[in-house]
Amino acid sequence: MSIRIKLLLSYTGMLVISLLVFVLTASLFTIAATGDIHSFRDFYKVHYQLNPLTEQEESIFLELKYLAKNEPDELQNQQLLLDYDFKLKTERAGLYVRRESNQVFESHTFNQPELEANLPPYDLNNNQIRNTFNIGERFYAYAKFDFRFSDGAKGSVFVIRERSPFGEVTRRLLPILIFILLGVIVIANVLLYRWITRSVVKPLDLLRNSAEHIKEGNLQFSLDLHSKDEIGQLNEAFENMRKRLQESVQLRLQDEENRKELISNISHDLRTPITNIKGYIEGIRDGVADTPEKMDKYVNIIYSKAVDLDKLVDELFLYSKLDLKQVPFQFEHVDIVRFLDDCIDELHYVLEEKGITLEWDKRPGLSMEVIADLEKLKRTVLNIIGNAQNFMDKEEKTIHVSVQESPQWVTVEIRDNGMGIAPEAIPHIFERFYRAEQSRNSSTGGSGLGLSIASQIIEGHSGRVWVKSELGVGTSLFFTLKRTTNQGGTDSHDDAHPHH
Repeated sequence: MSIRIKLLLSYTGMLVISLLVFVLTASLFTIAATGDIHSFRDFYKVHYQLNPLTEQEESIFLELKYLAKNEPDELQNQQLLLDYDFKLKTERAGLYVRRESNQVFESHTFNQPELEANLPPYDLNNNQIRNTFNIGERFYAYAKFDFRFSDGAKGSVFVIRERSPFGEVTRRLLPILIFILLGVIVIANVLLYRWITRSVVKPLDLLRNSAEHIKEGNLQFSLDLHSKDEIGQLNEAFENMRKRLQESVQLRLQDEENRKELISNISHDLRTPITNIKGYIEGIRDGVADTPEKMDKYVNIIYSKAVDLDKLVDELFLYSKLDLKQVPFQFEHVDIVRFLDDCIDELHYVLEEKGITLEWDKRPGLSMEVIADLEKLKRTVLNIIGNAQNFMDKEEKTIHVSVQESPQWVTVEIRDNGMGIAPEAIPHIFERFYRAEQSRNSSTGGSGLGLSIASQIIEGHSGRVWVKSELGVGTSLFFTLKRTTNQGGTDSHDDAHPHH
């Protein structure tokens, strides 16, 4: 069952209940007005059937009417009239008899001097024998019969009952009030139904249409978020979901493009050493390497290219595991100064053979403990220094290492005096397979993954990595690591990273 039908049924039920409550209330007012629960039926009969008397009063009136038709002169018998009046008094009614313009009998029940003047005129055809009238603010209901006495004089007999002014007003106005109330309730329910429909059903229809758009793959739309109620909050949540879905689709498309680019880059970087290996193997097979010296040279080159291939595959595997968050980190307390001393000692002689000097810029005198995975941190430093040595263009090639400290962080700087990086290339140097030179060859060495891996590792340490460079002067690469607390624990979130 739709919400629209449920609302319609609920408002119809409310309308019926409202009318029932109104009828019950009107009944209680009527009983209060008449003072007698048994007169409830007769009260409404006054209005709808013009029967102003109760059943007992009606019975007495019929007896008087019979006398008027058959023994009219008996209606001048005072004792008989007193007896009938006494019976009517028990029903809170009274008797009145007139002859021509004279009063024959008037009950003391009325105590109304103007009663005679307000009685209806003679109507010997008796076209209307029951009705009501009022004297000032007092209301009366009556039944009368006009007849002729034996001598031909006109006469009338009245059985009269005084009604409550409130009851009479209610009796007269009740039908009007019922129709007015019915109209007000119906109009109010229609307006309320329309308002609820517009404020609930229409927004839900809009959400349904939006869901249909999403099912069809169309995310290029927006929802109206003006409403601040629960429906508006639902719209807002749905709109946020749509935006997230749109971002997810765009990200998926971007990932697809990146995947294609990655496959292209891997294919290119793998093809180059494989092509070289095939070339030298073909040279050996064709007899080009016809001396032991040439053979050794060819074999060494083949071995070198195979090592490059192995290194590239290893870095691809490590990068993919870091990217998928599948590499566990074994954190421990590391003295960063002593760690960098060991790295400089290990690389000093290798770089010296290439004419590169690796040394401290300003070595701290005190030890500084950080939280780090020793093996992966070493991989980071080696990748950064290895990347720096590939872009040296000065006669005196130098790489300097320095450390800066803050209360919660240690910043390591590795600075070279190489060719520098163009400003437009700086935002991309941590992307996989990115090389600052436009050519896609690897003549300068490196796989294009070194800095990407370094960035992933530092992020795994909750640190940051960034670069500053000036063309023709050199490049400085920075990364941060968390310091241990005084108690030997770690500080996870209390301090911000150093500004750079």
